[in-house]
Amino acid sequence: MSDTPFRPFDTLLDREAALASLHAATRGADDGEIFLERRRAEALSFDDGRLRTASYDASEGFGLRAVRGEVTGYAHSSEVNEAALARAVETARLAVGAGGGTLAAGPAATNTRLYTDADPIAGAGFPVKIDTLRDIDAFARDLDPRVVQVTASLAASCQEVVILRPDGQELRDTRPMTRLTVSVIVEQDGRREQGSAGGGGRLGMGGLIAPAEWQAKTREALRIALVNLRAADAPAGVMDVVLGPGWPGILLHEAIGHGLEGDFNRKGSSAFAGLMGQRIAAPGVTVLDDGTIPDRRGSLTFDDEGTPSGRNVLIEDGILVGYMQDRQNARLMGVAPTGNGRRESYAHAPMPRMTNTYMLGGDASPGDLVSGMKDGIYAVGFGGGQVDITNGKFVFSCTEAYRVRNGKIGAPVKGATLIGDGATALQKIRGLGNDMTLDPGMGTCGKQGQWVPVGVGQPSVLIGGLTVGGSAA
Repeated sequence: MSDTPFRPFDTLLDREAALASLHAATRGADDGEIFLERRRAEALSFDDGRLRTASYDASEGFGLRAVRGEVTGYAHSSEVNEAALARAVETARLAVGAGGGTLAAGPAATNTRLYTDADPIAGAGFPVKIDTLRDIDAFARDLDPRVVQVTASLAASCQEVVILRPDGQELRDTRPMTRLTVSVIVEQDGRREQGSAGGGGRLGMGGLIAPAEWQAKTREALRIALVNLRAADAPAGVMDVVLGPGWPGILLHEAIGHGLEGDFNRKGSSAFAGLMGQRIAAPGVTVLDDGTIPDRRGSLTFDDEGTPSGRNVLIEDGILVGYMQDRQNARLMGVAPTGNGRRESYAHAPMPRMTNTYMLGGDASPGDLVSGMKDGIYAVGFGGGQVDITNGKFVFSCTEAYRVRNGKIGAPVKGATLIGDGATALQKIRGLGNDMTLDPGMGTCGKQGQWVPVGVGQPSVLIGGLTVGGSAA
């Protein structure tokens, strides 16, 4: 891969020939485009005192799409040349058939820049990255003699995209991404527990490998591990739960966010289908999906169809007011696209996906939310979970949680799981903190086999009567 800017119409394809091919593919169609991509990615992992893995991947290719009604014809190739493009046209035409549609107007242009276009992989030399990981390992072990294992990883990627639309519109974007993750295992009296922390975004590498940054993340990973080292078994039963700010918004993302994506609602498979304009959450609950926040992991200058990202209100004061839309579903539902058409790579067709999804804060102090609980759980961190997107039923495991009795945060608990469904949980929200926070930049979302980076966020949230799964009575 070259370090020169990705300009496929200067080096790989004749632009006018490519546009003619796109016209042939979309004749009689409603929409379509050629999506060209070049991507570089690097990942290093330091585990138990040594460099375990170091990888570098480079790829490029194109995807050609033709859309007619609910049908999509899509072909892709890692060879970017006119012969591959001609074969893709034949495949895409199978979906359009005789056709009879009218091409939709292209997206509006934007001059907004939400992040740097510098390649983060080149932001620090390979030896510097290895030394940083080694320093993290040594620092964590020096912090506490109970540390028995440290895993640290650095990842960086640079995605360059060019979108050519049938009207000749050409859009370009360079999308950087970096991430640092630290995991610590501690042992005392034969018991082992783990804590993890990290973060990143559409940023250069320099900020992540600054000592102040990785030291803070290492201390946080150790803090969580030590909390879990003294945790008792979690209780089980129906009880009030306060979710902490920031990363616990992953529950909002999974249990509610997917149900507000346009395709599920157009097909009637979402728990929120047909409820536009109706109350689906407690008063005061406002949820947004916002791809315009600078440097955030889920942000995009424009989506993978060329639509500029937006700050889209989904739930306003408890009322459902919007869905996240790509161009196809928006057209079929008679609404405007919202900048949520996303794809994992050139090998995938776009679909409605979240960017940065979060709940706005309220006016309560986090302490007041907890003080009103007689017996419950204060859940600060989450790990894995399972969600049925069609009905919002979820099971999430807590990585850091505390028992609350008579308004006081008590001992930490382990093995707690939160069980419920998104639609009901929205209605049971009884309080919103004034501490809305976005996550540190670690989220990746899967849908129909495609994975894309996302962000989440929320304030402290009091939910009445969630089912808590645990091992203690």
